[in-house]
Amino acid sequence: MKKVKSLQKWIDGYNEVKTLADELSLAVDFHKDQLVTEAEVDEAYRKALEAVESLELKNMLREEADQMACVLKINSGAGGTESQDWASMLMRMYMRWAEMHHYKLAISNLQDGDEAGIKTVTMEIEGDYAYGYLKGENGVHRLVRVSPFNAQGKRMTSFASVFVTPLVDDTIEVNVQPACISWDTFRSGGAGGQNVNKVESGVRLRYQYKDPYTGEEEEILIENTETRDQPKNKENALRQLRSILYDKEMKHRMAEQAKVEAGKKKIEWGSQIRSYVFDDRRVKDHRTNYQTSDVNAVMNGEIDGFIKAYLMEFAGKNE
Repeated sequence: MKKVKSLQKWIDGYNEVKTLADELSLAVDFHKDQLVTEAEVDEAYRKALEAVESLELKNMLREEADQMACVLKINSGAGGTESQDWASMLMRMYMRWAEMHHYKLAISNLQDGDEAGIKTVTMEIEGDYAYGYLKGENGVHRLVRVSPFNAQGKRMTSFASVFVTPLVDDTIEVNVQPACISWDTFRSGGAGGQNVNKVESGVRLRYQYKDPYTGEEEEILIENTETRDQPKNKENALRQLRSILYDKEMKHRMAEQAKVEAGKKKIEWGSQIRSYVFDDRRVKDHRTNYQTSDVNAVMNGEIDGFIKAYLMEFAGKNE
């Protein structure tokens, strides 16, 4: 049924484009006979173009993981309060984006900053193609502004890292070694209910991961305080672990493919991808050179222009 629904969306998309293209053709003919105005032709053209571009964008999302939900993690960079405030602004931006697209969003781990903002947050965003659309957000986001936390009113630069992985469901096979898992429990922090601070419902998963290709070892640490139910939090933490392991395998495959495809730009953690310069009213993506002067709209979640520019360029290098 999942496959049938997926195919039906493509059929519906094609039918919509064909209908709007036919209506545009008809509007042009009617305009020649002076039965419709030029403004009505322009509106028919706008609708047809929008439908074509929407379907074309979806066609760029062909990878297996693209149609999945995703886990989006934001970490504040060095710089204390200023960077922590910037991380919270990015969190709000992605929350507004998810809201605009009617995606389901859950916060599984949130650590408040020392004075303002946040140190880190992990969000699960569920909806069609959530990972496909957001995978280009991976990397370092740079803010330049006159800091409200600086008494001298100096212009300051802050950094925050965004890390996006597909949220793996039960249809994907991921090999998790139970012997490599250890658990800790702790009391959830924050305000609220009698149960929150008295019961150790928060869970901390530690996974001793060994890269099968390089032999390198690392500890994967996941904290989950999403619910007051410890078993549910454990289940969510394991789900995130499977997503991280899946993403590591995907990145290995991408790296191998990049060796063959000369000139292809790799998606790497730690690469500075976008600058938000508040004083100059400019947000620019350094990979695609797409930019906008509407800073307020971007910070309110209107980042589809950046997403589309990235996907169209990324897909073009795969042809």
